[in-house]
Amino acid sequence: MKQKTILLLLSAVLACTSLAGCGSKEEPTAPAVTDISDQAEPEEEPEEEPEEEPVEEVREGMYRSELTNEWIDESLQSQRPVAIMVDNEKTALQHFGLTQADIVYEMMNSTANGEITRFMAIVKDWGKITQFGSIRSVRPTNFMIAPEYNAVVVHDGGPYYIDAFLKNPWVYHLSGGFKRINNGKSREFTEYVTTGELESRFKSAGYSTEYTEYYPGAHWQFASEANPVDLSEASDSIDCTLVDLPFGHNGSQLDYDAASNTYLYSEYGMKHTDPANDNKQLAFTNILIQNATHKQYDSNGYMQFNIIEQSGRSGYYVTGGKAIPVTWSKGHDMDPTRFYDMDGNLITLNTGKTYIALVSDTRWKELVLN
Repeated sequence: MKQKTILLLLSAVLACTSLAGCGSKEEPTAPAVTDISDQAEPEEEPEEEPEEEPVEEVREGMYRSELTNEWIDESLQSQRPVAIMVDNEKTALQHFGLTQADIVYEMMNSTANGEITRFMAIVKDWGKITQFGSIRSVRPTNFMIAPEYNAVVVHDGGPYYIDAFLKNPWVYHLSGGFKRINNGKSREFTEYVTTGELESRFKSAGYSTEYTEYYPGAHWQFASEANPVDLSEASDSIDCTLVDLPFGHNGSQLDYDAASNTYLYSEYGMKHTDPANDNKQLAFTNILIQNATHKQYDSNGYMQFNIIEQSGRSGYYVTGGKAIPVTWSKGHDMDPTRFYDMDGNLITLNTGKTYIALVSDTRWKELVLN
């Protein structure tokens, strides 16, 4: 009996143990639940936004001219320009139409007559011409430059030294036979290109008004108008608000006008104004000056500049009141003349008209930029 009682007590103890203890017992604790809404998410590194590509402006029915980068009618896109020879004797003044030119070249025309200069005006939208000139004879140099633009040279004759150039298939020209206007001057100063004449002359000559297979392509590299060339950023730039060219006969000069950001042309001590276009003064955004050698053909002063197969000759690029030294090169009549900064980079022009002067190396030291 006593042994049986002891066994019952042991069984009771084991039962209490199995029930995790007798007497007061703790309720089991539920596991903690984490509220994920209260937790801060790990910070993500911000994604770099891709740089926006500049959007090229588009204007309906227009395109940027390959000669000036200005907006012009898209119907002109394939139209080739003309290169009009303009007399620069004082008697020929006032010149008509020059403010319509996209590019104007000025260069010595003869070693005689005080080394008188002549203009060659490159005009893209020649259909708008009402009166342009007076026009005069051409020289071999002009037939080396005009093919750069696939331009048709408009002139009145020339010395027999041009004959060899006229045989080149890439040379196009219209000589003489334009309208004579009674302006009270001698006959050599009375011939002008007038309304509609170029259209009829192209047709009678059998010339295409559009670029031909000899067109070398776009001539210039232009900066965007939103980010124009600023020559002050160049280490070799100089201030240049005056360009005084060593053209003794007519005294060509260009003065910087900050209001219009252009250089205003004067000669013979007078502003060069255009009576065909509201007496506007001839103005240019870009100026290029080339140091070039020349050869004289005869005692009459006929000459040409040596511009073919040239490289590394000196020059200047002027825009926005500043100037930098450049070099220039040209390999063939049809090759565009290329201008490079002193680091060897092709220069970039600003939007607008360009004036180009060929200055003889014999006069180069007389050039004034300040």
